Amino acid sequence: MPQDILLGLYNPGMTTRPKKQRRTGRPLIHHRLIEQRLTEQRNAASRNLDGMTAMEIVRLMNREDRKVAVGVGREIPAIARAVDAIVSGIRKGGRLIYVGAGSSGRMGVLDAAECPPTFGTSPKLVQALIAGGRRAITRAVEGAEDSARNGERDLRAKKLTRNDVVVGIAASGTTPYVLGALKFAQKRCATTVAVTSNLRMPVGRLAKIVIAPEVGPEVLTGSTRLKAGTSQKMVLNMLSTAVLARLGHVYENLMIDMMLTNEKLAERALRILAEASGKRVSSAEHALRQAGHDMRMALVMLKRGIGAAEAAKRLQAVRGDLRKALGAYWRVTA
Repeated sequence: MPQDILLGLYNPGMTTRPKKQRRTGRPLIHHRLIEQRLTEQRNAASRNLDGMTAMEIVRLMNREDRKVAVGVGREIPAIARAVDAIVSGIRKGGRLIYVGAGSSGRMGVLDAAECPPTFGTSPKLVQALIAGGRRAITRAVEGAEDSARNGERDLRAKKLTRNDVVVGIAASGTTPYVLGALKFAQKRCATTVAVTSNLRMPVGRLAKIVIAPEVGPEVLTGSTRLKAGTSQKMVLNMLSTAVLARLGHVYENLMIDMMLTNEKLAERALRILAEASGKRVSSAEHALRQAGHDMRMALVMLKRGIGAAEAAKRLQAVRGDLRKALGAYWRVTA
């Protein structure tokens, strides 16, 4: 993953407490919460996991994975509310900020990193904080998730405003780093969203909008990188894609704002322009070159039969709204 895309998406300076300062035990109430977590319960179907053949294991995992889409489907109303809240915040100058630890944090980093190349957005628009910082993206950072104070500190460094939306991702629903960040977001009057696999946990009580797909116990007990992680990936896919589609970063179902950073993507851009305009690929290539590799401008040129200067004028007049630049709106108001 290119370093320039990751720049600004996460907290590179995050540090953890020295080992000698970490507590070796947690309060009894914490252990009671663990007992209540669905993600910590044993899956009856996999009790003989270590005695199964390869075929039996993968078949079992496939059966269990089918439950994920169903669980996410039940959360569609909450996901849609979160999308509307994020769109509203961004239109007022806010940002979408994911916060998580471990596998959950990596899901946030991945989704944030994919937004600039897919939608042409600034890396500042969708960001991610992960407990442990840069190192935690590729390896476990011991104890990083255990500090609520660090969650608050890292989010404070983002200079949070009331227009920002903070999405706390915590399969367990009890991750201190995420809880600390959400509490700070509440103090700053930012909109808070929780993505969790355990509804009746502290993270659900802190967030304004709770998205909690019930996917059941993991095949490997407590390994939330499995079904819980898959559900998080699905939810974050929905959030970012729906938000940026609503904000006009797609045309029909095409990536009109994607970054042309390699030959494969340059070829895809030509296919997109040809498909969207009904013109030949050669015409799309010429328009894209004349537009300075701006796909929006090239599409206006192709569909309206005009030059680059006129296409730029149209887009500027409607603040980049591609539909308006292409449609009747321009003819009425220009």
